[in-house]
Amino acid sequence: MRVLSAKQQGIIDFIHRFLVDNGYPPTVRDIQSGCGISSTSVVDYHLRILEKDGYIRRHPEVSRGIELLTRSVTSLSRVQVPVIGQIAAGEPIPVPTPDTWDVTAAAETIEVTPDLTQGRGGVYALKVKGSSMVDALINDGDIVLMQYVNVVENGEMAAVWLRAEKEATLKKVYVEPESIRLQPANSQMSPVYAEPGNVEIQGRVIAVIRQLV
Repeated sequence: MRVLSAKQQGIIDFIHRFLVDNGYPPTVRDIQSGCGISSTSVVDYHLRILEKDGYIRRHPEVSRGIELLTRSVTSLSRVQVPVIGQIAAGEPIPVPTPDTWDVTAAAETIEVTPDLTQGRGGVYALKVKGSSMVDALINDGDIVLMQYVNVVENGEMAAVWLRAEKEATLKKVYVEPESIRLQPANSQMSPVYAEPGNVEIQGRVIAVIRQLV
């Protein structure tokens, strides 16, 4: 196969990611937007080249009719990630039992591709409830992939356990001189301030799986 230009490789990578994330191919306009291409006609030009060179197959009679020939999404190795509960991206909500945080006790799992976990250990998933992280492109109903760590850098998004309240929340974490600021990514919401001894980091966000309706 001919070596791809940077733009054509970007289109192939975008189609692959879109398929993995959504389970169906992107439209030409999706590719234009996702790859920052100036027009749909430019996208179509590159798709014709990719089809000629055997990288994709197009089915013009089918909506979203782009088929990847160089990567099989269904045959990619998959990583099983436990879904261990629900977390608020709004006001903190009670977590039913300590087992919520026990990865080995998860009754539900999701399959993701290795590029999402990037070989990290201690990866788990949480279902998001609430809208306080919408400006960080995390919406109600999304699933966040987390890496279990107990320390994060300022500004990282983390799952935070508030010990006294026995509640968990998803926020950006900032260490300030006398408190921990849990900052929502929503201009309509105020931050939560907590004493350092009351805050336990349960993991950092490493990926978001968007739920489309």
